[in-house]
Amino acid sequence: MQRSIVHIDLDSFFVSVERLLNPELIGKPVAVGGNSARSVVSSCSYEARKFGVRSAMPMLMAKKLCPELIVVKGNYASYTHYSKIITSIIAESVPLYEKTSIDEFYLDLTGTDKFFGSYKLATELRKRITNETGLPISFALSTNKTVSKIGTGEAKPNGQMYIEAGKEKEFLAPLPIQKIPMVGKKTLQILQQYAITKIQDVQKLSAAAMQGMLGNSGIVIWEKANGIDNSPVVPYTERKSISSERTFEKDTSDTKQLLSVLITLTEGLTYQLRNEKKLTTCVAVKIRYDDFTTFTKQESIPATALDSNLIEAVKRLFHSLYTTGKKCRLIGIRFSELRMGEQQINLFEANNNSMKLYEAMDKIKNRFGEKSITRAITTENSNSNLLKD
Repeated sequence: MQRSIVHIDLDSFFVSVERLLNPELIGKPVAVGGNSARSVVSSCSYEARKFGVRSAMPMLMAKKLCPELIVVKGNYASYTHYSKIITSIIAESVPLYEKTSIDEFYLDLTGTDKFFGSYKLATELRKRITNETGLPISFALSTNKTVSKIGTGEAKPNGQMYIEAGKEKEFLAPLPIQKIPMVGKKTLQILQQYAITKIQDVQKLSAAAMQGMLGNSGIVIWEKANGIDNSPVVPYTERKSISSERTFEKDTSDTKQLLSVLITLTEGLTYQLRNEKKLTTCVAVKIRYDDFTTFTKQESIPATALDSNLIEAVKRLFHSLYTTGKKCRLIGIRFSELRMGEQQINLFEANNNSMKLYEAMDKIKNRFGEKSITRAITTENSNSNLLKD
């Protein structure tokens, strides 16, 4: 049976969500990320890309390329919220899907031609996602994951594409060789030494010749260049952990500041847990010192999504892990062994009022943003040298 594989990608997802929350950003060059020397661009608008701004680029460089660039810190809880909505829509609409990131999916629509028409189904799904979320989305349909992913890149922004069976090589041929997902900078440099700059250059070679240049990865690149990819769409399963960390612009040994950051990170992740109706049973703290040595310590705890319980565990881990006086470059936390469920009231503990407080706080955050309400200790260092990774 002929495979029908769709690749879906939300266009400039973080920026698109920020524009939903603040329409004044529409049509302007925008980048999501931090503002300090070590910050990088997490996502950028197409208006910013016209100036050469790209994801993972140092923010200082991005500002030089585009002096009018608007930098937004970002709100991961909002991105998670919209990703969850889109995932639910896809889960309701297709028989098999794979979620590879917060804003990227593969759908296996093989066999749906008999009933709906794969391209028609994908088109209707794209319209539904846009109508229900207001977010732009692009997709491509072909016989495999590689061709569909490359096709989505060619369909952007906010477009769609169908590469018919048998026309994969023809579609790929004129494109730059770096369009193949596994061709990075080092591989590109090697290929350019052999005057290989376009996918059609690889198509003219044998698999053995490519193996001679790049080893076994050369064979894989040759297959992809010729439109061959038999990798399956892997059914999506819920993630088992969530994490957050911060890098400091200037390394610090200020214990009060370090604890303040940890509490802020904990608040953000517990808010995320409650939004997703999940509990955690394992907490870990990560510290990277100024010499780049990194240490992590974890602790198993009763299932919870309450700030107070998790902050207490995080503090214990920090005090047992941190070497007093040593400067930190990065600090982070991870909640793992997640499970579906909501916080249960313990009749022998006075946490009923706490739960009501968290519910009220979550409502405020849902309406006005994650940073709209926080503990006093976390605001004392609001002007500190923090960078969001």
